[in-house]
Amino acid sequence: MRKEELREFIRRQKRQFTPQQLEELSLPVIARLRPLLTTAHTVMAYYSLPDEVYTHQLLDELVDEGKTVLLPRVLDDETMELCRYTGQDDLRRGAFHIMEPIGEHFSDLSSIDLVLTPGVAFDAQGHRLGRGRGYYDRFLSSLRTVPGEFTRVIGVCFDFQKVPEVPVDANDIPVDIVV
Repeated sequence: MRKEELREFIRRQKRQFTPQQLEELSLPVIARLRPLLTTAHTVMAYYSLPDEVYTHQLLDELVDEGKTVLLPRVLDDETMELCRYTGQDDLRRGAFHIMEPIGEHFSDLSSIDLVLTPGVAFDAQGHRLGRGRGYYDRFLSSLRTVPGEFTRVIGVCFDFQKVPEVPVDANDIPVDIVV
C-alpha cells in the first residue's frame, strides 16, 4: 500500500468514531504511556488534534509534576521550533489550525529526555507515517545529530493505527517504541 492510500485508509477508520469516542479510546493509550514518562524531566509532546490520541490533560499533568513540556510551533513550510508549554493559556491557533505554543523558544535539544510523536500509522518496526509534510522527520533527524544522551522517541497512536507495514523513504525517521 502506498503512503497516500494508507493515509486514506486510516482516515476512514477514524471517521467511524466520534471525537468523544476517540477521547475514550485515548485513555488506555495514555495509561500505557504514563510509566514511560516517570523518569523524564524534559518532554517534547504534541497538543492533540481531534482525531489524535488526546494529550491535553496529560500535558497539564506533566506541567503540574514539574516537568518541562515542549510543543512544536510551525515557522514555515519546512521548519518547526519548540516552545515551552506551561498551560492552555500558552496556546494560539497556528499553522494547519493546530493549537501551538506562544511560550518561550526552547533550543537545548540535548536536554530532551523523551519525544512523544503523533502519526497517521505505525508498524512494529517503528516506522511512522505522518500527515505528509515532513516536519517531524526533519526535526527527529536533527535531534538524532545532537551530541549527548540518546533521546527516546515514542510513537503515540490508537490501536487501529498500528499496521503490518508502513511504506518508508530514505528521509523517514523511525520511532523507538509505539504505544
